[in-house]
Amino acid sequence: MTQLDRVLRSNIKLRHLQLIVALDEFRHLGRTAEFLAVSQPAVSKMLGDVEAMLDLTLFTRSTRGSEPTPAGVSLVRFARGVLAQYETTREEIAAMASGTAGRTRVGAMVVALPVLLAQAVTALKARAPQATVLVEEGDLTRLLPRLRSGELDVFVGRLEPGYAAPDLLTEALYDEPMVVVVRPGHALTRARRPTWGTIAAQPCVMPPPWASLRVKLEQTFHQHGLAPPTDVIESASHLAVMTFLREREAVGFVARSVAEHYARQGWLDILPLVLPLDLPPVGIITLREHPLNPASERLVACLREAARGMGQPMTPRRRASHGRRGSAKP
Repeated sequence: MTQLDRVLRSNIKLRHLQLIVALDEFRHLGRTAEFLAVSQPAVSKMLGDVEAMLDLTLFTRSTRGSEPTPAGVSLVRFARGVLAQYETTREEIAAMASGTAGRTRVGAMVVALPVLLAQAVTALKARAPQATVLVEEGDLTRLLPRLRSGELDVFVGRLEPGYAAPDLLTEALYDEPMVVVVRPGHALTRARRPTWGTIAAQPCVMPPPWASLRVKLEQTFHQHGLAPPTDVIESASHLAVMTFLREREAVGFVARSVAEHYARQGWLDILPLVLPLDLPPVGIITLREHPLNPASERLVACLREAARGMGQPMTPRRRASHGRRGSAKP
């Protein structure tokens, strides 16, 4: 363990960490070499040097590629955190030297991206035009690990209770119900009172099976004595929803503020069908032990301002149940 401590403190260099992360991304020595602009033998030698220093096997090599060992998984996590902190520090110093407003990296679920985050970024840019905002779209399963590794500064999306953890700071902003949507001119827009039965008979774009919203939608069909739709495309992407509304005459399920945004542009119609779903609020997640840089603090302030005019105001009881800034429970 003394040797491991000495290597991690003194011997491991940034180029070693960059190699480890690239190998984890590409899982192939040749593609890693191309990405790093070095030869494949150079990649093999550098990896061998790191493994020799640590006296550990970090990746297993085969004709199919390379896979991290348990020790490799741990070192990849360490490498991502160090590189992310390096980038943050470098950017902060460069911003101070040049007089710019810095950089913030935000992970956004689709429920927050086209309206809440768009408005917040517009407000941020009005105050700090030179601030850079990196946006990554995804769900909690993809974005929270990147937040924890330091590759993202802020997460904005639904605060799923199952992801509560002591290392996370959460802030619920507003409740966001779902609505049923179709393309403009769809036959269901002419129905006086569309029902769950008519929806079940249509092609539908549904959330992926692992999403809590998918489970709640299927439960709603069962509560009406119906089997869920069988002609289904599964996606959390708004682009996929918009595409299949038009190409397959499908029915989709979208956050109300997002649907209203696209309806104003003439891209879809909202059906008058109530979705009685108990959904987590939309909010912000950051790391408890990772203070935000100035650009991220400004973005969070802009997110709060944009949220005031969105969704449904949260009752005090519901806000408390989903945590406030400084709580460990979303």
